[in-house]
Amino acid sequence: MGAHAISMSTDPSLQVRSRTTWEIVRRVVRYLRPYPWLAAGTIGCALTSLAGSFTYPLLTQWLVDGVIVAGRPDRLSWAALGLLAAFLVRDLGNSLRIRLNNALEQNVIFDLRRDLYSRLQRLPVGWFDQRSSGDLATRVLEDVNGVERLLIDGTEQGTVAVLSLVGGLVVLFLSQARLATVALLPIPLLAGGAWWYTRTAHRRYRAQRQASAAMNSLLLDNLQGVRQVKSFGREAFEDQRFADRADALRQGSLIVMKVWAGYSPAMSFAAAMGTVAVLYVGGHQVLAGQLTLGGLLKFMGYLALLYDPIGRLHTLNQMLSSARASGERLFDVFDTATEPDTGRRSDTSNRTGRAPAPTIIYENVAASYDGKRKILEDISFVSDPGQVVALVGPTGAGKSTLVNLLPRFYETMAGRITIDGRDVRDFSLAELRNKIAVVSQEPFLFNGTLRENILYGRLDATLEEVEAAARSANCHEFIQRLPEGYDSRVGERGIRLSVGEKQRVSIARALLKDAPILILDEATASVDTATEKSIQEALERLMEQRTSLVIAHRLGTIRRADLILVLSGGKIVERGDHASLLAADGLYHRLWTVQSASDALVALNGRSEKELQEHLVAD
Repeated sequence: MGAHAISMSTDPSLQVRSRTTWEIVRRVVRYLRPYPWLAAGTIGCALTSLAGSFTYPLLTQWLVDGVIVAGRPDRLSWAALGLLAAFLVRDLGNSLRIRLNNALEQNVIFDLRRDLYSRLQRLPVGWFDQRSSGDLATRVLEDVNGVERLLIDGTEQGTVAVLSLVGGLVVLFLSQARLATVALLPIPLLAGGAWWYTRTAHRRYRAQRQASAAMNSLLLDNLQGVRQVKSFGREAFEDQRFADRADALRQGSLIVMKVWAGYSPAMSFAAAMGTVAVLYVGGHQVLAGQLTLGGLLKFMGYLALLYDPIGRLHTLNQMLSSARASGERLFDVFDTATEPDTGRRSDTSNRTGRAPAPTIIYENVAASYDGKRKILEDISFVSDPGQVVALVGPTGAGKSTLVNLLPRFYETMAGRITIDGRDVRDFSLAELRNKIAVVSQEPFLFNGTLRENILYGRLDATLEEVEAAARSANCHEFIQRLPEGYDSRVGERGIRLSVGEKQRVSIARALLKDAPILILDEATASVDTATEKSIQEALERLMEQRTSLVIAHRLGTIRRADLILVLSGGKIVERGDHASLLAADGLYHRLWTVQSASDALVALNGRSEKELQEHLVAD
């Protein structure tokens, strides 16, 4: 039962607001505006091709009535050449249309996908906390294509189909009004079927898109966590989870296909009924001498030009329903408010040197993720220039939330934070975040080279500056030992490096950024004692002449901090330096006592710190 519950759980990030078809169409059409000539050329070529198709029935009538029936062999060559020319115009128009359509299609896909990715980059961190990476990847990769098909193929096919339909009706009524009336008999059935399909299809396509996103989310999670899957021996369990997600997609796709398999042939049969009715009535007219055989063939040619665009409109209807489901997911991203950025944007690409370490002040700060339950409350402290402020406390005390408010990854609920007397909300995000370097507990490296990952701190840095940062971070030596040195690839999320090596590379990146404010989020929590010493040396260099906020897991690393804040339940319950807090005999003293005992037992017994802490807690 538990496994089933896990495999069938619904990801809330897949739920999006319903939007009307007209809203989707109206908003995507603007992506045609930069390419008016490509769009016009595509439709123009399609109309040229259509003109060739409209010429064919006339030439067929002349071939039958004016050449074969009239017994004029001298006209046969001209009739054949005329038909060949009509086909040539049709197919040349199609060839050029396809080329222009492909160019327009790829340009629109690029623009739409780039806008979507750009929007994602500017959304608040909290928005990503509620959504899976696989679902977002599905929107960028698959849903963009679904909307683009409506925009490009739909615009072209819809325009040509409507013009062909109107032109066919006009020609049919001008040539044979009685037969044209007969040809319209299936129209109520065709219109009713299209109305029903339009009313119901978007729900099926929405479920299909959600199933696809759910499968992709699980796939991405499992690929990124493949070592955890193997270490716990959960291959069979994950096989079943993926099978459940893939089966949900299969079932959703089969429902879409099942309905289409009934709808499309039914509409085709309705059109065939009209064709048979026209042949029946037209055949009687030919036999009665009221209509020539060539005239009937011409009418049947134009009738095909009437029913064929109706069929294309049915296909367009399917495309429209699919695009509506994809469009809802895209505009869920576009309609999400971006990070607030009210300050003036400043150009920080050509800095001439690090700004002096600033004063940071938290004044009665409160924070909440949902606007209701407070994660932090009444947080106030001052960090003078160059000081190190350490944050300690049990898990869930609010330490990470406190430091994440400074670069405005999250917004304060009350109070304010200032840097040198200036509210952080008065900075542009670019200017504010340029002042801050972050080294986290779980360092993230991009799937590139070591050089590229360090350069991420400052893209215009020289090779000498990169190497200098690496030396200060104590990672130059191990990089030099690698076969390709700084050009060695680190693998996805830096998997080819140890935790300590990744951490030192992230410190080198922060050193290269050379920001006046430093945030260290338990930067030595996941490494052994020997590696911790090397990292700690690098961190001490990094903290020189910077104002630093340090989340401490191992209290021994912050003994020399200028100010230690002890958090519990989202509030500061103690503050002071190491000596005064020990003397106060409060929460800090208890944390220090437990960790000191743990360190001593590790040294004596060789057991892991985690095992010993669990043992102490159990005792």
